Amino acid sequence: MSPLFRDRREAGRQLARRLAPLTGHRPLIVLGLPRGGVPVAYEVASALGVPFDVFVVRKLGVPGHEELAMGAVATGGVRVLNPDVIEPLGIPPRVIEMVAEKELKEIDRREREYRGGRPFPALEGATVVLVDDGVATGATMLAAVQAARLYKPAEVIVAAPVMSLSADAALRQAADACVYVAAPEPFYGVAAWYADFEQTTDEEVRELLEKDGSHVLSA
Repeated sequence: MSPLFRDRREAGRQLARRLAPLTGHRPLIVLGLPRGGVPVAYEVASALGVPFDVFVVRKLGVPGHEELAMGAVATGGVRVLNPDVIEPLGIPPRVIEMVAEKELKEIDRREREYRGGRPFPALEGATVVLVDDGVATGATMLAAVQAARLYKPAEVIVAAPVMSLSADAALRQAADACVYVAAPEPFYGVAAWYADFEQTTDEEVRELLEKDGSHVLSA
């Protein structure tokens, strides 16, 4: 097994080629899921010449096994739970509430940090492309799709350089379309498909948003 992408920026450029047919859709806006989805989304938006912003989503990790998603929460207060994880492990509602409350506070913090008082972009009637650096279980992206729907876009499209086939199947029921460069099986995890998967920092997210400030549509 060898990496499919050098880094997130290069992966974003490859993904942009798959999304090129969307350039006829107007208005069209690309939203990156922080942190890792933001550099990918930046490259997509730059290539397509469309607005770009951030859409904050947080995974609900199982306590003690945080890499395992029992659900996710997103901007707008949307919560998605994964019964395939919760029920076999017998995770009680109070634990879910505790983790969700913590992650919702982190969403508020990131919204303030990344946006710096800038209003959330107008999504009503737009084609919204939600971008992450990869989709494994689909729980985080599903929360993002459901949250984005609250803003009444014309359609919501899920996009990532790499996606598992199980996530693709689940997300196609919630989104209008799923677009990706590769869907390898076995999946192994998102990091396995990048030569450089160094964590994206809050500072990098802010810099990309400020760099692309001329593209942002205000609500």
